Amino acid sequence: MKMLDDITSFIFIEDKPQKADIIFIPGGSWPEPAEKAAELWKEGYAPYVFPAGKYSINRGFFPGPQIRSDIYNKIYKTEWEFMNDVLITNGVDKDSILREEESEFTVEVAFNSRKVTDKKGLNIKKAIICCKSFHARRALMLYTWAFPDTEFYICPVDIKGISKDNWFESSEGTERVMREVKNCGIQLKDAIADWRKK
Repeated sequence: MKMLDDITSFIFIEDKPQKADIIFIPGGSWPEPAEKAAELWKEGYAPYVFPAGKYSINRGFFPGPQIRSDIYNKIYKTEWEFMNDVLITNGVDKDSILREEESEFTVEVAFNSRKVTDKKGLNIKKAIICCKSFHARRALMLYTWAFPDTEFYICPVDIKGISKDNWFESSEGTERVMREVKNCGIQLKDAIADWRKK
């Protein structure tokens, strides 16, 4: 059905990785995005990896890893602590990992990440984003808002078996994707005004 195809092409974005200045990981409690980022870092795609996030504003605490808690088995107070451990466990040098652990939603993650890179004097011309596949559009939109002069490459991972090919076949997949459609509109309203000025 064309309507499902339109939603799929809007939400699910994927690029081939390219050499970049940094790999961003929006906050979360799933290890797969950080595992993907570690893989790309080890392959030499970027010198820095930047996980960011405190915990969800809706939850108010970090719930622990959603899977593989036998591997990632420390006590984590924030999403950053968790993702940092995933990265180090998967071979990323700790000196290549940047830190931000105050953000409670993706808009904050993007803009607080910009504050950190600016403070370090990093000129981010190209960046990779490793995120959940159904979070790809919103992550791209929000990071683009915070880094308007940066070229982004989205390198997503599927979680819970939810993919661009099957999201509409389950109630959970449908709920997650349609929530992303809604959140893209809600969270980008203010960005439109900024973009209008340019």
